Amino acid sequence: MITNPTRQRTLRGHKAARPGLRAANTAEHQAVLAWRLTPRDKWIARMLWEHRVLTSHQITALAFPSARSARMRLRELFSWGVVDRFQPFVTVGTSPMHYVLAPAGAAVLAAEDGVDVKAMGYRHDRAFGIAHSLRLAHTVGVNEWFTALVARKADVLEAWWSEARCARHFGDLVKPDGYGRWQGGARRIEWFLEYDFGTEVLGKVAAKLTGYAALAQATGITTPLLVWLPTSRREATARQLLTRAWRELDDQRSVPVATAAAEMLNPETPHPSPADDVWLPLDTASGPRRGLSTLLDAWPHIPPPAAPTSEADTAQPTSPPPSPMPPTAPRGPAGA
Repeated sequence: MITNPTRQRTLRGHKAARPGLRAANTAEHQAVLAWRLTPRDKWIARMLWEHRVLTSHQITALAFPSARSARMRLRELFSWGVVDRFQPFVTVGTSPMHYVLAPAGAAVLAAEDGVDVKAMGYRHDRAFGIAHSLRLAHTVGVNEWFTALVARKADVLEAWWSEARCARHFGDLVKPDGYGRWQGGARRIEWFLEYDFGTEVLGKVAAKLTGYAALAQATGITTPLLVWLPTSRREATARQLLTRAWRELDDQRSVPVATAAAEMLNPETPHPSPADDVWLPLDTASGPRRGLSTLLDAWPHIPPPAAPTSEADTAQPTSPPPSPMPPTAPRGPAGA
């Protein structure tokens, strides 16, 4: 899917799911969930709260060994009111089921964090609002981008922040589509992501470089910016605009930029992902493309990011982001 993402114009509306019996979100039902929900179930609920919406394909790639096991467990979570689902209408074929956090799942997360659901900021209508949002395709595309990194089992995606979390941290200066930290072998790199879906004016993406420069100056941390585009032709145009804006910065070294195009990925490989050799630094006119693990070689002035700590986000008023890597699935019927 990362090589051929669904376009927003193909998502014409909301196709209602088949009706089914569901448990009422009562105190007694939440007590029953205490022994029904596994750590992986709670992790799925927290990922839905962090990233708003995940498709059945994405949840399968993130947390399940097969589509059948994912389908069975998600059906149970839906019947228990932990997750909700919708299926967008597409003109050709059938779209996958899209999942959002449901009230019972929000109550479980709020209880774990020691707050009530209102303080958590959850509202069922807002959670389902993504079904009709004009940013649905973009949100699913960004989540697919990071999911492809998690599916690459040989390496580790250590951090994955949503657009909303990035806005809470850096929104006064810049609002990236996501933040990530990746460990490939003995190397580690972190970045901000600008995910272009082919619909945004490229000049707006280039204009964001001043915000990233201000953020680097305010924090004293140089964080690479990765710009992901759908086609090589659009990448070439974006590189011209980005280069022009980048050269106007007071400190160009504080905003290292690299670009890549989705069509450069080889769909025949087992797990095509943004970690492949598709990245070209902005200050490199030509030359071999780099993978995520070797991008820092192009910017020797950037120190590798420090190892992650559990207190990295505890100073914030919200709960820390969930780990992108799911907990080990338990054995037995509960985790089947």
